[in-house]
Amino acid sequence: MASHIVGYPRMGPKRELKFALESFWDGKSTAEDLQKVSADLRANIWKQMSEAGTKYIPSNTFAHYDQVLDTTAMLGAVPPRYGYTSGEIGLDVYFSMARGNASVPAMEMTKWFDTNYHYIVPELGPDVKFSYASHKAVNEYKEAKALGVDTVPVLVGPVSYLLLSKAAKGVEKSFDLLSLLPKILPIYKEVITELKAAGATWIQLDEPVLVMDLEGHKLQAFTGAYAELESTLSGLNVLVETYFADIPAEAYKTLTSLKGVTAFGFDLVRGTKTLDLVKAGFPEGKYLFAGVVDGRNIWANDFAASLSTLQTLEGVVGKDKLVVSTSCSLLHTAVDLVNETKLDDEIKSWLAFAAQKIVEVNALAKALAGQKDEALFSANAAALASRRSSPRVTNEGVQKAAAALKGSDHRRATNVSARLDAQQKKLNLPILPTTTIGSFPQTVELRRVRREYKAKKVSEEDYVKAMKEEIKKVVDLQEELDIDVLVHGEPERNDMVEYFGEQLSGFAFTANGWVQSYGSRCVKPPVIYGDVSRPKAMTVFWSAMAQSMTSRPMKGMLTGPVTILNWSFVRNDQPRHETCYQIALAIKDEVEDLEKGGINVIQIDEAALREGLPLRKSEHAFYLDWAVHSFRITNCGVQDTTQIHTHMCYSHFNDIIHSIIDMDADVITIENSRSDEKLLSVFREGVKYGAGIGPGVYDIHSPRIPSSEEIADRVNKMLAVLEQNILWVNPDCGLKTRKYTEVKPALKNMVDAAKLIRSQLASAK
Repeated sequence: MASHIVGYPRMGPKRELKFALESFWDGKSTAEDLQKVSADLRANIWKQMSEAGTKYIPSNTFAHYDQVLDTTAMLGAVPPRYGYTSGEIGLDVYFSMARGNASVPAMEMTKWFDTNYHYIVPELGPDVKFSYASHKAVNEYKEAKALGVDTVPVLVGPVSYLLLSKAAKGVEKSFDLLSLLPKILPIYKEVITELKAAGATWIQLDEPVLVMDLEGHKLQAFTGAYAELESTLSGLNVLVETYFADIPAEAYKTLTSLKGVTAFGFDLVRGTKTLDLVKAGFPEGKYLFAGVVDGRNIWANDFAASLSTLQTLEGVVGKDKLVVSTSCSLLHTAVDLVNETKLDDEIKSWLAFAAQKIVEVNALAKALAGQKDEALFSANAAALASRRSSPRVTNEGVQKAAAALKGSDHRRATNVSARLDAQQKKLNLPILPTTTIGSFPQTVELRRVRREYKAKKVSEEDYVKAMKEEIKKVVDLQEELDIDVLVHGEPERNDMVEYFGEQLSGFAFTANGWVQSYGSRCVKPPVIYGDVSRPKAMTVFWSAMAQSMTSRPMKGMLTGPVTILNWSFVRNDQPRHETCYQIALAIKDEVEDLEKGGINVIQIDEAALREGLPLRKSEHAFYLDWAVHSFRITNCGVQDTTQIHTHMCYSHFNDIIHSIIDMDADVITIENSRSDEKLLSVFREGVKYGAGIGPGVYDIHSPRIPSSEEIADRVNKMLAVLEQNILWVNPDCGLKTRKYTEVKPALKNMVDAAKLIRSQLASAK
């Protein structure tokens, strides 16, 4: 009985890769230093899988930034602005594409399906000169082989790669990306031929777009592409891997009849309906890689349930053709439970991180082969039973309050235009008001104070004093820059979700449960294990303190319920929407306390609303309904004069604009600068939007400082489609990760641009 892992986290158990990357980017270490850390991480991962008994161990799932960017490098598809001409792509070009450089902006970054990982979007068109420009896949296969580990090289499949790309600037939006298949398949053939020559016997092609709603011509592209690759693939075992959802019946039919493919991988955690398709018919003599261990959450596997599923499948595909696998790459889960010192034993017994999931996959494979580890299985059953019966999980008061929500849609009593009038009378803002999204740079010193306070090395009094000084500094800076609506800068916060989770009941926190979000950026999602409530006010002390330092409006800053949900590891023993309503009620208490504390502008960030959208259109309406409802619950009790803002990131809004309007916020700020004019096209197409809106005027994810002319140009483009009385001017995200040397000039240019346009509008009158 064989075992397989779809992919593994790259960052390392203690974020070794993150620190190596940032040191390299800051010029403090060499490329050789970075490569050494990377090679050590890869070696450890392969060794770990090998020692656990894993038969099919992946290689080439490591990346210095992103696996889609690795594929772009492999295909030589470097946009012309990076000045690449030919030869093997080096780190300089690679990181310029990912992060931009002093003279050119980065490529667009967007969500990887419905996860919180981001990939770098390929920019393609009819004139791209593809060439085999990165031999990474082959080099990593050889590297593992030299260590005595025979791996399965993993490539992003050709059809998924193209469908995850976008038409480059200047290319017709209607350009058919799939028309590039004949240009990229020859490079895939070169790579596969080299892998065969190096000794590979298996290859894994990830084709996750197969779980999406695909039109017929897109499915035909798979049939054509694999028929074209068939002769090159012959002599290899070929696994086509899918993940993140059920595979639709039509796509299943296409996939299981692909030429040259020997094995099919399915996510059986989020794709329970796929089981029915397999039972109804699976091609004879082919392998089924059954993803029964959840790659996206941190709960221990239910061995008994998984074993029962596997036994059913064994009856369909045969004993020697069934491989136990993860539901997707373990990239989306934390690395190793062994490094968790903060969690108590009870909660720890309910969890499994990536390293533990390797053990789970192999334990299930052995059990299926008749070598069941009885002690392991009974410990697993005991842990599941303790979780079901633990009094820490259930809070009757919360259950009742959530049940009482049914029957109301929780809308504010007055419509948005009347509220905006009432708010303007109170706030007295200029047209094109300026603001920022919330956080200001977090200096090394600031992080040190916070860390020492947490470790009880600094008294509460000294901690509050340090934070107060920092807030004063941020408030003074904003006043000096003449920003209209201020923020306190969030110096007391580590992370926009963790900060709230630490103050809510039903949440647990890890010390090292880091997950890659993009590049070197990692997040540490809280674990929601039980019913959620708010024991006491969370932010009022800091916001009221900041408001007392200025006569300008100070925004209260909260994270919304849907984002807290989507950026946490969520309990899997009740529907997600029930957990979300519980969080909404806790945030509602906080909103009302902020209002009582004299805060007239309250921002409730829903950065992750869009990313929770199910991959299938048929499931969108239900999700959007409860997600938007959860947001409205948080602020349905405030006065008309209290202005409710929300902020959203990295989103293709166009398909959910009506739900965004339905959130009924007074002002929405939007991460827009990397996806340029896409967002504005919604309004150009005649969607009527009456609330305030602030599409980000510059990209904070890049160190580049935009000029005031560039920002003014952006604002003018926005004014072409949006009314001047609703437009706000702001960066596109929080400034926490930037340096003050970047933030000050950028914000100064932003305010100058707003003032310039105000005077132009005034003289035009």
